Amino acid sequence: MKRLVYAFGIAALAAGTASVLAAQGQGQDHAPIQIPDSSVERPGDRGVNAHTNHLIRVGPEATGTAPRGETPASIASVYHLTGLLGGSGTIVIVDAFDYPTALSDFNHFSAQFGLPTEPSTNALSSSNTAFQVVYANGSKPRGNCGWNQEAALDIEWAHAMAPHAKIVLVEAATNSFANLFQGVDVASGLANAHEVSMSWGGSETSGEASNDSHLAHAGIVYFASSGDTGGTNIYPGVSPNVVAAGGSRINRDASGNFTTETAWSGSGGGPSAFEPRPGYQDIIQTIVGGARGVPDYSFDADPNTGVSVYDSTRCQGSSGWLVFGGTSVSSPSLAGIVNSAGGNTSSAAENALLYQSVGNNGLTINNSNFRDITSGTAGSFTAKTGWDFVTGIGSTLTLSGK
Repeated sequence: MKRLVYAFGIAALAAGTASVLAAQGQGQDHAPIQIPDSSVERPGDRGVNAHTNHLIRVGPEATGTAPRGETPASIASVYHLTGLLGGSGTIVIVDAFDYPTALSDFNHFSAQFGLPTEPSTNALSSSNTAFQVVYANGSKPRGNCGWNQEAALDIEWAHAMAPHAKIVLVEAATNSFANLFQGVDVASGLANAHEVSMSWGGSETSGEASNDSHLAHAGIVYFASSGDTGGTNIYPGVSPNVVAAGGSRINRDASGNFTTETAWSGSGGGPSAFEPRPGYQDIIQTIVGGARGVPDYSFDADPNTGVSVYDSTRCQGSSGWLVFGGTSVSSPSLAGIVNSAGGNTSSAAENALLYQSVGNNGLTINNSNFRDITSGTAGSFTAKTGWDFVTGIGSTLTLSGK
């Protein structure tokens, strides 16, 4: 069933915990937002099955035969990345189910924005230089169009932020945590893997930490979405072994010029109920106490100011050029940015580097490396000067400190 909600506030859906979260400001804020079925957490899913974290802006101003959302170039300008993005090695995207048009959609997106394309016609070939698909359990999974949308977003925006890194899509057999973490293990074992991005998750459970070991492979930085319910955490976004990717909103004037960046009201975050504070967050212990605090830093995720994605497979009435939001945008995009910055040897090392820009017990941010986002709310939390439970450190400025 298609779910359309006009973004005026937090609208709970009958299906359970999914919600659409309002954006502040003007312009497209009254556009309908579609919640894919794959982004809904249903009764019985907790600790068993993961959901995606993407939302789609729909309507005539958001769909068509040409991109209608933010582009790689427009995002690069906002984050002071113009001329800096490059990348190397491999970024691995882990998603569920088969995405049959992944290669052609990846190339369509890339050609539109002048990014490297994959010349091979075999998505499974290990000799591919720009894009490859890997089946986590060795055989082709069944399809699911909502997870196809997720994969389209993930592969295209990791590529947008690190155009010279190879993008590998690992397809788990299903969206169960067991199968997805099997996919993470496969991703971690791929040659030259530098980053692994996971745009999925589910509500926290007391046994979640038993999966943290999947996210501690030497030489790899793991990224995970913080979730799309403001002020609420999901796993693996709260794992101490990931860079937790939160959500912000890009504001532009009537002429399209960037003005400010504020918090997105849907950005997941807060103190973890079960994961203890990692050492790299000791600088913010007066804020987070003894708990792992989320997110670490953020990226544009408001669907009303969302990014352009190409998915040729029709899903719940939508196909072609679409405008995506959600913290599913944040995770692969930040993975690409860190890859372009040169990467790091582990999630802990990457977070240690990120938190070097936090000072004064979390009350100040080094603005030469990050934009401190100081307005907006998500759930019961408010963005403020310094580190907070809405946008973490803030958003990226240049590649320094990443």
